[in-house]
Amino acid sequence: MGRTRAKAKKSLPTVTNFSQSSSSAAAPAISALLDKAQELIVQCDFPLARKFIERALVRDDGSVNEKNQAREMMGVVLLETGEVDKAREASGNCLLFLTLLPPHPTAPTPPPPSAHLYLAQLSADPHTALKHYQAAIDILQTQLKGKAPSPTQGDEQDEGEDEVRSNIVRAYVGMVEVWMDPEYDLCFDPAASSTCDFLLANALQIDLHNLEALQCLASVRLSQEKTEEALAALLTFPPSSPDAPPARNQALVAALPLSVRLARAKLLLECGAYHDALDVLENVLASDDSSVEGWYLMGWGWWLVAERQKEGGEVEGSEGLTWEDIARDSRDCLETCQMLHESQSDPDTPILEHVQELLGTLDALGIMSSPVQDDEEGDRDGWEDASDDEDVEMS
Repeated sequence: MGRTRAKAKKSLPTVTNFSQSSSSAAAPAISALLDKAQELIVQCDFPLARKFIERALVRDDGSVNEKNQAREMMGVVLLETGEVDKAREASGNCLLFLTLLPPHPTAPTPPPPSAHLYLAQLSADPHTALKHYQAAIDILQTQLKGKAPSPTQGDEQDEGEDEVRSNIVRAYVGMVEVWMDPEYDLCFDPAASSTCDFLLANALQIDLHNLEALQCLASVRLSQEKTEEALAALLTFPPSSPDAPPARNQALVAALPLSVRLARAKLLLECGAYHDALDVLENVLASDDSSVEGWYLMGWGWWLVAERQKEGGEVEGSEGLTWEDIARDSRDCLETCQMLHESQSDPDTPILEHVQELLGTLDALGIMSSPVQDDEEGDRDGWEDASDDEDVEMS
């Protein structure tokens, strides 16, 4: 665990504007843009996929089907990046996904489970969402049973089966999240706790070491005030071989979607595992240093470490630092969060309120910001966590 500090941003490199290409180069067909976007979605490169979809949507040419496909794909991308309200608007309030399900005359047989999964996430009604998740699970379970071993398919078949299992687990986790969502009345149902336990048991029966299922289990255990069990779930990883690299578990976490990693860091902080939480957050900010929630959680994490240090406790990775040093790091992160919150017009008001509360406490303790380094000095010294041979590539 290192100490991540806010760093003055340099001017961004010039980005080529593909929409202003030379007159001698023909604009790509919309079908080509959508094919590329689909390829990027499969690779989980959702930000870049979004750019290709946006290029297709602003064009005046193209068929109605291509425009509908582009809007559907935009809905998928927005869902994958956690922008559910925008996804609902982009996909025509679910109408496009509904065309993939009976009784629509053009719906395939059997319907794709992905349509149910996306409709579950887009649904504003919890009972409808649960029905879509269960329908997706039923279809996927049928697919899984139909995948008989074949010596000629080998790894290709294994990958297909893994994807089906992953989608089943994802559906079970989605159902748990619906039951736990405080916006719905289901979370007050006396059967909510036992239902979540049942759903998670089913998910872990499909994949015992699925990190997202284990993380969801940790969230449920915290709601049940079983902190030790929650932390045990967060620190459970697939078994590794003796020659696995030391950072193997960190790499597994780094492969999770950004929103999942942020939720994981918050759960770790709530469990008191500050070192592990800050490790996750360093990785988050390395991949997206404009994340408001990332800087907020990092600032809050360092504040919790400073509090423990001030009370005479120790946290791994903070050896040799005074609580004032750590509190100053906290302030740097919180001020960066506040700046980004304002510049991005972030709608998350509770985060801003907590940041302002923590900054007020730091003011009362006399903790000021770290001295600002100019770019030249920053370039010489570098970040404390970065090795000399590490480069950050911005694409």
